[in-house]
Amino acid sequence: MNILILGSGGRESTFAWKISQSPLCEKLFIAPGNAGTLQYGKNVNIKVTDFEAIKAFVLQNAVNLVLVGPEEPLVKGIHDYFLADEDLKNIPVIGPKKDGAQLEGSKDFSKNFMEKYKIPTAASHTFTIDTLKEGLTYLKHHPLPVVLKADGLAAGKGVLICSTLEEAQTELKLMLEDAKFGEASSKVVIEEFLTGIELSVFVLSDGKDYIILPEAKDYKRIGEGDTGLNTGGMGSVSPVPFADVTFMKKVEDRIVIPTVNGLKAENIDYKGFIFIGLMNVNGEPYVIEYNCRMGDPETESVFLRIDSDVVEMLQAVAEERIAGYELKTSPKTAATVVVVAGGYPGEYLKGKIITGIENVEKSIVFHAGTELENGLVKTNGGRVLTVSTLQDDIFTALQQATADAGRIYFDAANFRKDIGFDLI
Repeated sequence: MNILILGSGGRESTFAWKISQSPLCEKLFIAPGNAGTLQYGKNVNIKVTDFEAIKAFVLQNAVNLVLVGPEEPLVKGIHDYFLADEDLKNIPVIGPKKDGAQLEGSKDFSKNFMEKYKIPTAASHTFTIDTLKEGLTYLKHHPLPVVLKADGLAAGKGVLICSTLEEAQTELKLMLEDAKFGEASSKVVIEEFLTGIELSVFVLSDGKDYIILPEAKDYKRIGEGDTGLNTGGMGSVSPVPFADVTFMKKVEDRIVIPTVNGLKAENIDYKGFIFIGLMNVNGEPYVIEYNCRMGDPETESVFLRIDSDVVEMLQAVAEERIAGYELKTSPKTAATVVVVAGGYPGEYLKGKIITGIENVEKSIVFHAGTELENGLVKTNGGRVLTVSTLQDDIFTALQQATADAGRIYFDAANFRKDIGFDLI
């Protein structure tokens, strides 16, 4: 098979690493890819939202399957684009159509979906510019802290946790009146703040049935001890000790099954990954959010634990036979530490030469924000590299990934040295 991966981050690097190991993959293309994906396949300089250029490339290179990494092309309807085109309609796209991608693309849609299908989640209410006055009044009677979420995609920045009424009312006005997050905040979901431990659960659906992939815990804050600004993710660990058989049975029965059945009831033919962001509240699972793709940096830990041929797994989705698919996973622990650019998650430095990757001992380095320039690997994003390892136990895995992250150098490099230690 000739396979095209869309995306350029650590998630797509991990996909490329895993897919390139399959004897079923003849040629692998990554669009646009990064300096690290070159070792697994061929990079193609095409934007993930340039559907016409993707079509031309797919047809010219006899691509047999497309795996979509990020959410934007899914929300914009790349799967629908393929199905509507006579030349593309028989080429499988792994990733939901536009209607399914609403699970991530619209917080209001996902909250209504959860309410309709009795999926446990935080209580919420949605407001627009026309109901701003009611929203301000609603906040007066809402317990603090309170969560404000932009309805649409806001590059991971559309969620605010407000600790005072004044802050919450100010932010609601900024989001609705001043379009703080552009079109994404034309609707704002005001949500109850849940206290607990976060967990990411990943489901792969073929539209009829599903399998559950290994779970992971990621770390969003820039600073050690979960302090400072939110980021795209500073590290991840899989498996998660508290996600035992009892807890995961609750997740499957109360969340996964109602989600898959709800999508079918809505006539949404969902072929792809469902990322369920959960909160463990005193042993009970609640959904914080859905995403319509794999997480990053969770993918790096999750896919290290998958022993199965991933191309076979994706084929099972395309051919609607995931029900009979047996996923093989490692009982070992995977840990991932993200090395970020100086200044991230604010304005960050670019173009810094990266050295020391060859010094990494027992980890895999997945490139994220990198580029190749005149034979030199340079930084080209906020999250630059992810260092992932698979070891017999959690303590060894965390030590190894952290030590190996320290073996890489570029000017103003930064990484957290406490990823996963809260789980020991």
